[in-house]
Amino acid sequence: MDRREELEKKRLKLAELRRARLERRDALMAPQPTRTSTPGSTSSRRDLDDLVASLVDRPATPTLTIDGSSDAGSDRGATSSSAVMSPPPYQTESQGGLPHGTLPFGGRLIPEFTSVEAVIFDIPPKERVVYNKEVQTVEGSFEPQGPSEEELREQIKAEFAQEEQLRLELLEAERMENEAVVPQEAPELTDEERKSIVQSAEFVDFVDHSSKILERAMTEKYDFMKDYTLGLDDDTEDLNGNRMRLVSSFHDDRWSKNRSVTDVGWSTKHPELLVSSYNKNPLAVNEPDGIVCVWNIHLADRPEFVFHSQSDVLTVRFSDFHPNLIIGGTYSGQILLWDTRAKSLPVLKTHLSVGGHTHPVYAIDMVGTQNAHNLISVSTDGTMCSWQLDMLAQPQETLALDYPSHPTTDEVAVTTLGFPDGETNAFWVGTEEGSVYQANRYARAGSQAGINIAYSYKGHFGPITGLHFHPLFGPMDFSDLYLTSSVDWTVKLWRKRTHPKPATPDNAVVHPLYSFETADDYVYDVKWSPTHPAIFGTVEGSGKFEVWNLNLDTEVPVMSTIVGAGKALNKLSWSKDGRHAAIGSSDGHVYVYDIGEMATPHAEDWNILQRTVNEMISTQTHGNALGNDY
Repeated sequence: MDRREELEKKRLKLAELRRARLERRDALMAPQPTRTSTPGSTSSRRDLDDLVASLVDRPATPTLTIDGSSDAGSDRGATSSSAVMSPPPYQTESQGGLPHGTLPFGGRLIPEFTSVEAVIFDIPPKERVVYNKEVQTVEGSFEPQGPSEEELREQIKAEFAQEEQLRLELLEAERMENEAVVPQEAPELTDEERKSIVQSAEFVDFVDHSSKILERAMTEKYDFMKDYTLGLDDDTEDLNGNRMRLVSSFHDDRWSKNRSVTDVGWSTKHPELLVSSYNKNPLAVNEPDGIVCVWNIHLADRPEFVFHSQSDVLTVRFSDFHPNLIIGGTYSGQILLWDTRAKSLPVLKTHLSVGGHTHPVYAIDMVGTQNAHNLISVSTDGTMCSWQLDMLAQPQETLALDYPSHPTTDEVAVTTLGFPDGETNAFWVGTEEGSVYQANRYARAGSQAGINIAYSYKGHFGPITGLHFHPLFGPMDFSDLYLTSSVDWTVKLWRKRTHPKPATPDNAVVHPLYSFETADDYVYDVKWSPTHPAIFGTVEGSGKFEVWNLNLDTEVPVMSTIVGAGKALNKLSWSKDGRHAAIGSSDGHVYVYDIGEMATPHAEDWNILQRTVNEMISTQTHGNALGNDY
């Protein structure tokens, strides 16, 4: 490559020299203002013509004299000569007796003619010189500017010599370039050398990174034989035009085998990435108890990253404000922080002490903004902790979630957690006994920090497995609605109370607005759609994934399917665009389903949902007035 660059530089330099020579020649040939010449100044005109003739390599024109000699300064560009007639001696008619050059008195002069051969030359026309009075000077005051004639000649000769030398070097370099080069054989490596190269960290990282790129490209599924003129679609649709299809299935024989997926979540920065957490593999005592895998939709056969934990990881999520950070809660009560830029072990973790959690952490959430945010965690020991991600040595605040009116114990075993959008103080927790409680991080007007004992949300008859508030988007605010799922085979819709104190003791118990009871097994998770106001999804222990649309039907789901091998489905998470649902299975698989255009709302969907919710509220109020416990 260096040799070719050198040849190219020489070619460019040779072309530059030729171009400069041509420009100089054109400049000399062009008419230029010259010094003025007064009438009759023949020597000045001759000097000017001689200078111009020498610069354009033309010989000067000889000037004929009376005696036949030539003067090289007369007409520029002429090379001819003419016959010269010399005056003959004068003679008399008698030609005798008289001295040479004398004439006798009364004699007649007869000239003597001689014959001379004449040669005619083609003389080019004289170049016309135009004088401008504005640049005329006094004769003899013109002094030529720039280099002299000899200096110009030497400069031109040097340039010609340099150009010729460069041309010869270029020809020689091209000849050597075109000669056949005998390839050198690579040296044979020993077994020890090959083994050291293959096992080196640089080689392993290179192979891992390069193979991931190739697998991402090869995983893309595109039907290049599809005929667009037929107007057919291979996806299955129902009567309403809704569709659901499996996009990806993630499983790794080494890390996912004999493990259950305990949680799933999408990246807020990279829409193609999702994270899943796993519990212990009872058949692999030498492997870490907890595993966290980061999957890529374009890389189906293996995870992008694998992180380890000394305890089962029960909940996991990407950080909302740091896309490289992944946060997990463990069965031992620790909060772990992994970084995709680091190795498999956590970069930070909490201590097992009374200052933090000592029981399993089933739920975590993030609140705040980019510049001021906290990680909130709850555990079955009835403790809420607030953390800063860069300082996990001890929590920023600790809050005991006690409920004195509890029939058996003051401690509330929290299994799930939910914050309304935009809220940083008030939060809701689901418990093992099936009740939902509202709590405050800080004391404020009319309420104290901890659980608000004024209200209790009762309706489930078993541990609550999922709790999710309606996202805040669109023209109407439905953030006061939330869904819960339970092992009692039901999903319930709730409306949070905003009054600090109930009007009567009967109002202290809040009942659900509606109950969805089509499940065939435990309902392990429920999530609102992030884009459609009336859509939510559920996963069950029977392996069924259901999608509900409250604007179309409140009795049955609009779409239902059996996922994978029909194993229990533990967790559900919607992508940011609302089209894809990630589902974690008890057999270690993570499935991604696409619900298509069903995720795109229409302008009237908010109004329809508002009417539906108002009907539910009216029905609940009427039932309470009749003494209906529901």
